[in-house]
Amino acid sequence: MNENPLKPETQDNESEQAQQPSLLERLSEVLLREPKTREQLIYLLRESEQRHIINPDALSMIEGVIQVSDMQVREVMIPRTQMIVIDQGQKPADFLPTIIESAHSRFPVLGDSQHEVTGILLAKDLLTYYANNGIEEFNIRDILRPAVFIPESKRLNVLLTEFRSNRNHMAIVVDEYGGVSGLITIEDVLEQIVGEIEDESDIDEDVFIHKYSDSTYTVKALTPLEEFNEYFGLKYEEDEIDTIGGLLMRKFGHVPKRGETIIIGQFRFQVLRADNRRIHLLQAFRLKKEDSKQ
Repeated sequence: MNENPLKPETQDNESEQAQQPSLLERLSEVLLREPKTREQLIYLLRESEQRHIINPDALSMIEGVIQVSDMQVREVMIPRTQMIVIDQGQKPADFLPTIIESAHSRFPVLGDSQHEVTGILLAKDLLTYYANNGIEEFNIRDILRPAVFIPESKRLNVLLTEFRSNRNHMAIVVDEYGGVSGLITIEDVLEQIVGEIEDESDIDEDVFIHKYSDSTYTVKALTPLEEFNEYFGLKYEEDEIDTIGGLLMRKFGHVPKRGETIIIGQFRFQVLRADNRRIHLLQAFRLKKEDSKQ
């Protein structure tokens, strides 16, 4: 029997949904408790996720936005020692392999010293120049974009605003003495909010090794050593190590950061992606025999 004569025993789904508060209304109810500190706000947001008011991805991004406002460039920049750069005096034949192997789109160009960045070379500008002018009259200064310099102490939220307003995607980071200490890209900042951004170097979920050329491969760190050896005809092995990432961790002697490289046998490995616990993605370059290490 219906306890409430004014309410029918059955309702269609549409009317039930209409009576439920919206996501914004439910979130507002939680935030009406007026958190007085950032920690209280984060606590309420996490409580909202547990109560299914917001989903885990939304919570992660909101926390990322809050975190970015407190972070400085020095915390996420690529250190100078790991930057992939081009020497202004190099000929195209010398730096083209670097551009191809790294798969990046922007490269700082150095002048007379490692602390003199004369500009930024965009791979697409180089391609356009070749198409229009050929290689005979090449002068790298003709296609350099101006470099943007920022201090290590700049906050990430301020930098992101500048990136968006200036339509710039890379900045050179300098220390208090004006020396180059690293670089940072808009992707580095956005990844603090939305997490790792997949790009052209990523591999399909069910593929461990992706071949780009006869000498360049992208390899997941979780690739079993047995499969890696079988693919390349090698005999890499290490006691109690099952994956290529584990092998590299042992050879490095620490958890490497993005951009770090190491030579093992006939391959030079560069870390494309890693966190503070393990390696995720590698680029493997097959070396000539005279350059390899056993």
